[in-house]
Amino acid sequence: MNLGLGELLIILLIVFLIFGANKLPALGRGIGEAIRNFKKGLSGSDEDEKK
Repeated sequence: MNLGLGELLIILLIVFLIFGANKLPALGRGIGEAIRNFKKGLSGSDEDEKK
């Protein structure tokens, strides 16, 4: 399932219409924090196993 440029633009337009311009930075920040915490959790589990 490959997404082309046209499909990505349509998806971004729909997200923009649903959330609005004011909430997009907060949404991006929340997603970024979730990814960082997930990566930290994965690396933290390796450290626990070494102990």
